[in-house]
Amino acid sequence: MSASVLPIQEYRSVLGEPNSNSFNIPGAIARSPQMQGVFDRIKKVAPHFRTVLVTGETGTGKELASRALHELSPAKGRLVTLNCSAVVESLFESELFGHVRGAFTGALQDKVGQCEFADGGTLFLDEIGDMPLSTQAKLLRVLQNREVQRVGSLTSRKLDLRVVAATNKDLKLAVREHQFREDLYFRLAMVEIHLPALREREGDLSILIDYFLRQWAVRYGKPVARLSSEAALAFVLHPWPGNVRELENALGYATMVCSGDTIELDDLPADLLARPDRTAPAAPVPTECEEAAPKNMLEVCEARLLRQALLRAGWNQTKAAQALGTTRDRLRYRMKKYQLAKDPLESSEVLYG
Repeated sequence: MSASVLPIQEYRSVLGEPNSNSFNIPGAIARSPQMQGVFDRIKKVAPHFRTVLVTGETGTGKELASRALHELSPAKGRLVTLNCSAVVESLFESELFGHVRGAFTGALQDKVGQCEFADGGTLFLDEIGDMPLSTQAKLLRVLQNREVQRVGSLTSRKLDLRVVAATNKDLKLAVREHQFREDLYFRLAMVEIHLPALREREGDLSILIDYFLRQWAVRYGKPVARLSSEAALAFVLHPWPGNVRELENALGYATMVCSGDTIELDDLPADLLARPDRTAPAAPVPTECEEAAPKNMLEVCEARLLRQALLRAGWNQTKAAQALGTTRDRLRYRMKKYQLAKDPLESSEVLYG
């Protein structure tokens, strides 16, 4: 059987379209109702917010959401990003609030902190859950009073500042474990925007593959333009714990090592080829996938593959999951997604002879 392919299609960006839940933010590619709901909430919140908490797993696009909030807000200043997990604890207050000359050993001149630098704009505090407790208390005062005091200074400066904080941690749990201030959490979480994991975004995988494959092909100057059906199936079955960032990197690697215009199974990173049960034979790719329209190829291929595996297993979900190299929970999730159920009039003998 010759491998079917997934051509690069003209992807539809959800950005910048008039009279729709769309925003002109580069890279926000989605069509799923889950992400459209996120975009709609950003649109409603952006003109009014002072603090927003953005939550979601790593790689789901929290920085992109912060950029959308900033660009759709009335703020005329810049968007300033501070990764809280990358700042040395002893220098955190100086980095965030600034300092005056002589405030501590090594403070040879005045320094503007990130809060002041973002005055008139938006401060994006990435990984807010890693901020030291002592700094959290001072940040709370900045948010309450809208003014900042540099380390070593006796005076405060008024600020016109919007703050977006992001985390992949459970801040409610961190509060209960006394690792995050409750008062700061409630201040930040007046508005919370949760970004769904890639595995929860119905229909987004195919258009994201199109988008990133196009980008990597241009960057590397290679004629890569499609996925084989086997490679596409590996993408469908992978749980994507690193979400969109992992998908982008996987396609970047595959494009880099691909020797032709089609990404084959051997071109994929090892993580995409790992299966929970290596002893179980993988089910073959259904021939019907070759006839699927490129727009829906991944979804059609997945649904038909699942049905074929279930039929061969006598609708035993455990056996079907083993044949597919996946877990029973993931199989049941996809059965619900595609509304797969046993037809009492259907038999494997009729289908397969």
